[in-house]
Amino acid sequence: MPVEFLNDYAWILWLGLILVFLIVEMATLEFTFLMIALGSLGGLLTGLLGLPWWAQVVVAAILALLLLFAVKPPLLRRLKRGGDPAQTLVDALIGMEGTVVHDFVGGKGQVKLTVGETWTARTSSDQKTELEVGDRVMVTSIEGATAIVVPVKGNAK
Repeated sequence: MPVEFLNDYAWILWLGLILVFLIVEMATLEFTFLMIALGSLGGLLTGLLGLPWWAQVVVAAILALLLLFAVKPPLLRRLKRGGDPAQTLVDALIGMEGTVVHDFVGGKGQVKLTVGETWTARTSSDQKTELEVGDRVMVTSIEGATAIVVPVKGNAK
């Protein structure tokens, strides 16, 4: 009796699984659960053709694996191909020059970057030079909300 029940109502299980996989895919947006949902759709279609439940599971598994390994990687590559090459946020600040606006005391001070932002800054740990207002500096890294800077060669005083 349970095998007959499963054969008769497997389509409900497939619809439920497809719905769950699509909901999870909307939350993750990485195409993994979309491929599994499409595999489950294959299981549903084979069930509608009259195949037994175990054949439906085999078809769904094979189809999902094929989609995961054959379709998903090129799809992700194609979607990421047209990305904007411009650096953003912190990456865009590395290498940017600025001017000291408050003298560095104990290796700490403030700089105004070329984009107009004023940052709390400190000199790199291997730099022992004191910086004064007007000195030019270059950002080497960002640590939290602090720019790590080094003097630019040829500072004019």
